[in-house]
Amino acid sequence: MDRIMQIVRKEWAEVFRNRLVLFSVAFLPLMLTALPLVILGAVGSGGGMDEMMASDLPGEFGQVCAGLDGADCSQYFLLSQFMLMFMLIPLVIPSTIASYSIVGEKTTRTLEPILATPITTLEFLLGKSLAAFAPGVLATWLGFGVFTTGALLMGVGEAVIGRILSPLWLLAVLVVGPLLAVMSVCVAIMVSSRVRDPRVAEQISVLVILPMLGLFFGQISGLIYINEKMIIWMAAGLVVLDTGLLAFATHLFQRESILTRWK
Repeated sequence: MDRIMQIVRKEWAEVFRNRLVLFSVAFLPLMLTALPLVILGAVGSGGGMDEMMASDLPGEFGQVCAGLDGADCSQYFLLSQFMLMFMLIPLVIPSTIASYSIVGEKTTRTLEPILATPITTLEFLLGKSLAAFAPGVLATWLGFGVFTTGALLMGVGEAVIGRILSPLWLLAVLVVGPLLAVMSVCVAIMVSSRVRDPRVAEQISVLVILPMLGLFFGQISGLIYINEKMIIWMAAGLVVLDTGLLAFATHLFQRESILTRWK
């Protein structure tokens, strides 16, 4: 465990010097947390919530609004469009950190001394993965807390806040979010261990967010409706996928090959 934490501390000391990483960790959660609150404030101040009645909402959303009046239902519909934002953060931040992780050290010639030590491949990869995983998940949870507090301070009804803190949202943010972060880390580490340019690694690794963006735009357009059943299936699928990716990433990473091939 000490070796793993040494890798984590070393990783944070190095990667957070990268401006792109700092931008992703600091600005991205802030932007994605503030955006729905700004839109909510703009629509609310313009009277848009009074004009949008429950009858104007998609039919699939009607069952979610049971027990809510028209204004509360409209508020919750607007805020629910941004649920996937809090599932996007744990994809982007870990991917940005992990994609730089191995190839970045190779370009600065700090990777060989680490791989030449008695540290095992598993310890090395766990340290790298934890260093990328933790900031993304913590930023997601902090952003969700700020979002919920901000919505409450802006006068969103207690019934709507209760829906935001429902099992659907909590499962998406607290369970699916970390599972997405694991997937993002695994993909980014596999890419980072195979390419030689940090920019190429970042560009390839960021493709992992495309399915989530597809879900986001599908939900906005009304083609997809995120509900408890979908989130549960997503969580179950990610458990299986993450298990396979973890095994494959460990198998793919060959320290001897990296040391000899990247001369």
